[in-house]
Amino acid sequence: MSPMSMRCRPLARAALAGVSLLVLAGAAQAQQNAVTLETLSVEGSGGGLGSGAPGGTRPETARGPVPGYVASRSATATKTDTPLIRTPQSISVIGAQQIEAQRSQTVSEAVRYTPGIYANQFGPDTRLDWFLIRGFSATETGLFRDGLQLFQTSFANYRIDPFGAERIEVLRGPAATLFGGSPVGGLVNIVSKRPTVEPFRYVELGGGSFNQRYAAFDLGGPADASGHWFYRLTGKLQNSDAQVQFAPEDRYYIAPSFTYKPDGATTFTVLTSFQRDETGGAGQFLPYLGTVRPNASGLRITRTLNASDPLIDSYTRNQANLGYEFEHHVDDVWTVRQNFRFSFTEVRDQRYVGNGYADTAQTELARYGFLTTPRAGLFTVDNQAEARFNDGYFGHTLLMGVDYKRYSLSDNQGTTFPVASLNILSPRYFQASARPLPYRVINQQLQQVGLYAQDQVALTERLTFLIGGRQDFVTNDLQDKLVLANSTTQNESAFTGRLGLIYNFDNGLAPYVTYGTSFNPTPGADAGNRPFKADKGEQIEVGAKFQPVGWNTFFTVAAFDLVRSNVLTPDPNFAFQNVQLGKVRSQGFEASATTSLAEGLNLIASYTIYGLRTIEGTGDGVGRVPVGIPENFASLWADYTIPVGDFKGFGFGGGVNYVGRSYADVANSLKVPEYVTFDAAVHYERDGWRAAVNIQNAGDKRFVSSCSNATSCFYGTQRRIIASLGYRW
Repeated sequence: MSPMSMRCRPLARAALAGVSLLVLAGAAQAQQNAVTLETLSVEGSGGGLGSGAPGGTRPETARGPVPGYVASRSATATKTDTPLIRTPQSISVIGAQQIEAQRSQTVSEAVRYTPGIYANQFGPDTRLDWFLIRGFSATETGLFRDGLQLFQTSFANYRIDPFGAERIEVLRGPAATLFGGSPVGGLVNIVSKRPTVEPFRYVELGGGSFNQRYAAFDLGGPADASGHWFYRLTGKLQNSDAQVQFAPEDRYYIAPSFTYKPDGATTFTVLTSFQRDETGGAGQFLPYLGTVRPNASGLRITRTLNASDPLIDSYTRNQANLGYEFEHHVDDVWTVRQNFRFSFTEVRDQRYVGNGYADTAQTELARYGFLTTPRAGLFTVDNQAEARFNDGYFGHTLLMGVDYKRYSLSDNQGTTFPVASLNILSPRYFQASARPLPYRVINQQLQQVGLYAQDQVALTERLTFLIGGRQDFVTNDLQDKLVLANSTTQNESAFTGRLGLIYNFDNGLAPYVTYGTSFNPTPGADAGNRPFKADKGEQIEVGAKFQPVGWNTFFTVAAFDLVRSNVLTPDPNFAFQNVQLGKVRSQGFEASATTSLAEGLNLIASYTIYGLRTIEGTGDGVGRVPVGIPENFASLWADYTIPVGDFKGFGFGGGVNYVGRSYADVANSLKVPEYVTFDAAVHYERDGWRAAVNIQNAGDKRFVSSCSNATSCFYGTQRRIIASLGYRW
């Protein structure tokens, strides 16, 4: 533990206790004369009820549509409906209009123009979305939906179609104070589309590259004349090929939801979704020589090569989510909420995996067979009590809560080693192999209980102090059915805290500073069968937000110093094993601008640079950059729709993405070059109709997204053209 952590954690506990005493001392007065400071007041969040039909004029709420490109509110960083300009932490919001304008097909594509996050580092994976936030993976434990975690491990993963998202929010920095076990770099929270108070209908047809065809619909509004029942039905059917040969990319998605609002104080919203994915060609593990650089024969492997085999290559996933959000305003001070969800996923993933070359000419890919059939269930519930009041001196938004998570996994993984090699010049497919033999058969159950409290204290009309603390208790049971001696049970507890201070000037400038800690349970054990400890982290962030008065614009800048400890590093004495000796530091700077400069003109810009170094570990990695992680990226997107005249409704847009170099080996001797890609769009809207053509990677730039090692490199997205026609009424 660092000296900074030793100093700040007692301070956090003491400060939290002091604020609690102050709240209790003023409780009697607050109950008699409770008011919410104007600086912290918000429109009612509706407990999950949308603020209106898409494109409506109702005030924005934290869980409703974003009016255009520029969001002003969020609940991801605080679990309360709070203006972004009063939130002392970096957060970006991507609304449904931006997703539509860029025609994002995955969540990874939707966050391409957001600072601090690098998605799809393994290329356009057809199975799931990959995220690096401030240099650290947020894929396994950093995916959230409606504020509840979608825990992913051992290939039992979830994927959310962005068509079902009202907004996608990227929170950068530790979030464990409110969410418990979560990545130190940040998280991605997807806010689902939900019932609206105004009726609307939308249908869309589209298709394009790789034989893609799809149909989508989005319906919602009141379900009765009395105004107590509301509904939403969103769905999408897609039939497509992947960008590699012989691999489908089909999806069936439907998300029914309804809201019951018996009175102005109570709201109950049921949110469900069901999805089936049928795909293949996932994770093309290709050699560094032959992708990044020519191989021994002077060749580069074609981007359409399927390193697996259509005889066995298949990936199917069935996933379901069933949950609800309950909110009740007890009085002018207190509001109670309960958010619940049960998530289920079952996967069957079978393929041949590339494993370097099998010959000196480097024209034969060595391969092995892989099969996994995991099933996972995730039960989560979050109980909250929120109080907004004035104690006579300060305004408070006090949040107290207890949440519970139970994750159950049945995992079975097998391999066949080796299988027939594949010639990269004239590949021969339909080659059978022996059935994979199991090397991992486990049952795992992880349970976590967390108690948390947070207070947003308005010290003055302009100065807001945020303080929060949380105590977690985690039990992780792992039963190894192949080697019973490897079965483990681990009990852990951890305290995490966050302190933040933000000052709002009259001109819209808001400088802030924040400190936070995190922890994230790490399943598994080392070669000596010792369970891994939770990885931990701490961060200091200094930044500023700027929302000029009278402008529909939001600027952010942030500098951060983040350290993650208990990182797994390869065991030098045992192959395929890890030891927990690592510590990685990330220091960097981010900037972003989201603005509507004039009627019909929207612009997004972002820039990220950081230094990422392994400061504790084994082998050659100490003092070097971890593999597969770029440290510099930037983006710019602009879109314009003509507002008046004969060409009213006609629009066009475009974007550019730059990603800096990364490394393919621990010693940083194999460099993966930087790359630049361009996007383009043209569209026309009139009388409820919208026709559009979108192009990703318009120049069809050939690039490698990243490499995990010298035999595992991943091509990036090829040029993709999508035409769409939608009608809204």
